[in-house]
Amino acid sequence: MFSTCRNVPENTTLYALFSAHRMTILLLISCAVMVPLISCSQPADRNTMVMIIESSPTNLDPRVGIDAQSERIGELIFDALLTRDEHLNVRPGLAERWEVPDALTYVFHLRRGVNFHDGRPLTSRDVKWTLDSLLEGKIRSTKAAAYRFVDHIDATDDYKVTFHLREPNSTLLWNLSEGASGIVPFGALDEITRQPIGTGPFKFVSAEQDKEIIIARNDSYWGPKPPLTKIRFTVVPDATTRALELRKGSADAAINALTSDTIVALQRDSNLQVDRAPGTVLSYLAFNLHDPTLRDVRVRQAIAYAIDRAPLLQYIWRGFAQPALSILPRQSWAYDEKVTFYGHDPEKARQMLDAAGYPAHNGIRFHLVMKTSTEESTRLMAAVWQQQLREVGIALDIRTFEFATFFADVTSGAFQLYSLRWIGGNEDPDIFEYAFHSSRFPPKGANRGFYSNPRVDTLIDQARREVDQSARKQMYAEIQQILANDVPYINLWYFDNVLVHSRRVRNARLNPSGNYDFLKTADLSTN
Repeated sequence: MFSTCRNVPENTTLYALFSAHRMTILLLISCAVMVPLISCSQPADRNTMVMIIESSPTNLDPRVGIDAQSERIGELIFDALLTRDEHLNVRPGLAERWEVPDALTYVFHLRRGVNFHDGRPLTSRDVKWTLDSLLEGKIRSTKAAAYRFVDHIDATDDYKVTFHLREPNSTLLWNLSEGASGIVPFGALDEITRQPIGTGPFKFVSAEQDKEIIIARNDSYWGPKPPLTKIRFTVVPDATTRALELRKGSADAAINALTSDTIVALQRDSNLQVDRAPGTVLSYLAFNLHDPTLRDVRVRQAIAYAIDRAPLLQYIWRGFAQPALSILPRQSWAYDEKVTFYGHDPEKARQMLDAAGYPAHNGIRFHLVMKTSTEESTRLMAAVWQQQLREVGIALDIRTFEFATFFADVTSGAFQLYSLRWIGGNEDPDIFEYAFHSSRFPPKGANRGFYSNPRVDTLIDQARREVDQSARKQMYAEIQQILANDVPYINLWYFDNVLVHSRRVRNARLNPSGNYDFLKTADLSTN
């Protein structure tokens, strides 16, 4: 399905680095067919879809859980007022339509005939309770901050809910859509954590920490009923073990849970199928603009020209990632593809560094330190960048730490360069406020590089108050162009969503977010 380069690249050091990494993976996977695997897993039940996940969800209450597993499994159990389409626009969910009579008022009209899993009908009282429990502190959650601009909510009648805002804020609809929220029954408090009750296409059955979560089809679902009768999410923390479970047939599927080399190895297994689709997860390289060297935009632009994405995309990610121009994914309605792009141009990088006043002395202009976690692919990337920057006279020193220490340094500003990923947070253009507004320096937000541009601040503030999407799109286009010129980040690539599954799984339709929506359409072959 994917071709690999058979020619040895000019930089044999890099080739050896990538080859050693790949050989380790291939040996581990290949040896599985010769060495019996000790595992507590059982052969896949012909009527149950077995899905591998990396960790247990922390809290299936949609008002509380913010980790990936909580949100993705929670979306199958709980419905939200709104859903999202393939362009990340909001669409009807439990609310079949809505109106915005003015910038401070949002009126939602609920579907009739929707019931919770325990048989109670969904009404406006449940919607009001869900949000009020956050706004009034009945449920303690970091998600409450997303609704801080809501003044109060009226349950006008059983099927009409009106949100009154303190100030215009166009992020409300996004924060009422799937992934960000879900509706719980009136009066529900902490017990929802232990026994989740929603209106979604699947019902909660049981959960055992660090072992499994089981859900079953909701036969009374108001929308299209999923073909699958039962799904068992089995927790397998180790990546190599996840691959071996798929090869054994003990599990049916895993999405975005395997390394690129492992996926290539598993493609050779006739009992497995690999599906891929463009994803929204962004990898980026960030600068500390308080640093005396990196505060010069010419230095940041030079680094952007010095970096060559091609060998990383080919040898680390094996073609399962695509170059990025913006922090927003290509699928977003606000994405602008006309921004400045920094192609690999070492000579231009040298010229810019000369102009910035950094001549080379014995081949070195200055030193920079990049901090990384111990995660292997991150360390491999840093090693590649170290060689690429050396070509233009920048000596890159690499400092590796356990993730907790690394992330603490990032959030406190104790770095020059670092690389991380945006997972989900970049799907809504409000990410610009969180990551680049000058009021969002840590600990108030994720502007960890201390970027500040008054024009960007103004555009962000205007876009958040603007209800008309076409007007917002123009503002976000200008923001993306300014960021491309100022280079507080180098946007590297978007990762593809990759689902590896047994041949008995059919009709799995991947969506951009890489969530578990494909389980709503998938079925199991009876052959």
